Amino acid sequence: MREFGYMRATDVTEAVSLLATDPEARFLGGGTNLVDLMKTGVENPALLIDVRELPLDRIEVADDGALKIGATVTNSDLAADPEVRRRYPALAQAVLAGASGQLRNMATVGGNLLQRTRCGYFGDTTQPCNKRVPGSGCPALTGEHHNHAILDWSEHCVATHPSDMGVALAAFDAVVSVHTADGPAELPLSEFYLPVGDTPHRETALPPGALITGVTLPAAPVAARSRYRKVRERASYAFANGSIAAALDVEDGTVRDVRLAFGAVASRPWRARKAEQALTGGPATPEAFAAAADAELAAARPLTHNGYKVPLIRNLVVAMLTELTQEDAR
Repeated sequence: MREFGYMRATDVTEAVSLLATDPEARFLGGGTNLVDLMKTGVENPALLIDVRELPLDRIEVADDGALKIGATVTNSDLAADPEVRRRYPALAQAVLAGASGQLRNMATVGGNLLQRTRCGYFGDTTQPCNKRVPGSGCPALTGEHHNHAILDWSEHCVATHPSDMGVALAAFDAVVSVHTADGPAELPLSEFYLPVGDTPHRETALPPGALITGVTLPAAPVAARSRYRKVRERASYAFANGSIAAALDVEDGTVRDVRLAFGAVASRPWRARKAEQALTGGPATPEAFAAAADAELAAARPLTHNGYKVPLIRNLVVAMLTELTQEDAR
């Protein structure tokens, strides 16, 4: 591991100023992803700026009913918060589906959004990878890719985003708060992650030197009737092969409101807007759920060994929405 400096920021403005002094500096929250990447040589920061002790560790209800989550709130505290569990149960379930208890005690909300792909080629510095070394190639295209993207990938990268939390946040229209040298700003999560295109090394739309300070979830009554489900290769401590955050409001057999987002299918948490549009105002039936899933997945381009993800996501949509319909009828 490369030698590096360490500084602890005392406030948000100082943190941003410190980062501006060194182009090779990185913010350090829980360190559950960054430190691992430093050990393998994928990340080589010259300076770590510790933001863990900044006053960004609260979860509060705003006057308009939105839920404001600080960037240094730990995953464990987020999942256990009564307001999160009551108003956005899919978010609590998504957080608990990720990592282990020990890691959730350390990992932060801001860091979770910025975690890097777990593609094996990205993590192996002896292999080419366009995310790590732009222009070097993407061996996953013809190599090991059974858990790679089926939506919106390019010939430059087929990696997926690993976050469970991000999938639930995408379903509920989260807004990311940041602080830059010019002051505070906001960025909808729908615009936070960049398309892969020919620049897979550019993963987010964060302004240079910006610090994530929090996430806001707008008030959404439908979110109280939500669930998160994750399919993985072992029962715990594994990344998703496919996942779904779903919320559903049904009245007299008709879908009044629906939210859907998928995980482990693209380079970012995937909001299933085509499926939502197909369902809204229509019948809440398994047949309609399947047709909506098919509409969303029509753009899927499976690789040689990950075509199973298409029926997997389709079946998750039907199962989750059917369960939520049955709950709504009680």
